[in-house]
Amino acid sequence: MSALGDPTRRAILERLLKGPLAVGALASQFPVSRPAISQHLRVLKRAHLVIDTPVGNRRLYAVDPAGVEALRAYFDRFWMQALDAFKKMAEQTALKEER
Repeated sequence: MSALGDPTRRAILERLLKGPLAVGALASQFPVSRPAISQHLRVLKRAHLVIDTPVGNRRLYAVDPAGVEALRAYFDRFWMQALDAFKKMAEQTALKEER
């Protein structure tokens, strides 16, 4: 989760949603150095949000669908809990108003 705490990493992930890129192509789209982009990619890879695939003498980085799905499932649980709590409170309020 902390991997997405950095705005540059979030922007990298958003860019990779459009399709895979090599580090150099990715770095050209950001105001940080290529080594900094590589470091951000390592963090995203350790968080299972990005995968890399060797293509010739470079690596292409792409969003890891399994990692993003796991993140979505994590947040879906919170959403469902919030909806359940809201429903319970609404029902309790309706009962009080009926009395």
